[in-house]
Amino acid sequence: MRLTPAFQPGSGCSKWWNRSASRPPLRAVLLTGALLALVGCGGAAPEEADAEADAPGATLVAVDQAQRADNGLSTNGLSTNGLSTNGLSTNGLSTNGLSTNGFNDWFNTNSATAPTLMAYIVKCAVPAGQTRTFLHTATGTNYTWQGNLGLAPNWAGGQPATEAEQQAVSACLAAHANKFGLHVSLSVLGRTSAGTPLPYSAQELSTFSVREACFFGNLFTAEGVFAARDRDFSAAESTTRACGLTLKADSCAPITNVGSCSQFCTKADPSQPYFTQCTYNGKTYPALTTRVQPQELYRCGDGTCQFTEHCGTGLTADSCQADCGTCG
Repeated sequence: MRLTPAFQPGSGCSKWWNRSASRPPLRAVLLTGALLALVGCGGAAPEEADAEADAPGATLVAVDQAQRADNGLSTNGLSTNGLSTNGLSTNGLSTNGLSTNGFNDWFNTNSATAPTLMAYIVKCAVPAGQTRTFLHTATGTNYTWQGNLGLAPNWAGGQPATEAEQQAVSACLAAHANKFGLHVSLSVLGRTSAGTPLPYSAQELSTFSVREACFFGNLFTAEGVFAARDRDFSAAESTTRACGLTLKADSCAPITNVGSCSQFCTKADPSQPYFTQCTYNGKTYPALTTRVQPQELYRCGDGTCQFTEHCGTGLTADSCQADCGTCG
């Protein structure tokens, strides 16, 4: 099935998902001092995401349940306290867990962004084919969120999230962050918190032929969340994603770009197209690896002044005279 990514300012998840071009922008701000943003193989039948879990008129189609998805969660979608509160860190993602006072209090505190954030959390943590429903008693709104990757089986089954599940979901949310708020199709590769590989196909690797980045960390603690480049990247290049492929450590706060995946990450099998784990600040985390399509990368000098490029007198994306002319 052919995908037509929507390039609309406003808002990113792994295993081919795509949103309609008419989708309005996502704008998320969670709590004071908001920190973060964030989140298939085999021709699955199309599904529609619940409109309440996202924006009105949005359509989310699962083409490959395992590896292909749409990113689009704004980098303002999380805060350091947003995931470490009682409502999310101790309650399981089950009917009983979502009905607790702790979750309800968390949802009420973050009511402007909690529905979108939960849509990505459920996509990351809960297996495909399952949904999670929550009745927001304060407004009478009923939310239904679709599962996809199944990265946190215990948490999805109603148990408190283990540290490994916190880390896996954190990497997934970061991988689905988009600095510019755009919805861009991408491929996410890696393993669940239980060590089960996410399936992928040769077609997926061919379609998403550009290696992008690796993501790891823990948003449920104060450890932070990190990204690193999985390919060479020059100052002349820019991208519609910008959190993983960048030369600037602080270009996608609160995600910290630490350089190259090869510096910090390893593969269980060198033939695998993804990194298994990354070690940073003396701690080892499970990792998720992303790939994008070639059209998501731009280069100064290609004759088009892209929104990721700026006028100037040089040949870099920040100063691209060839495409954008001189300033002033």
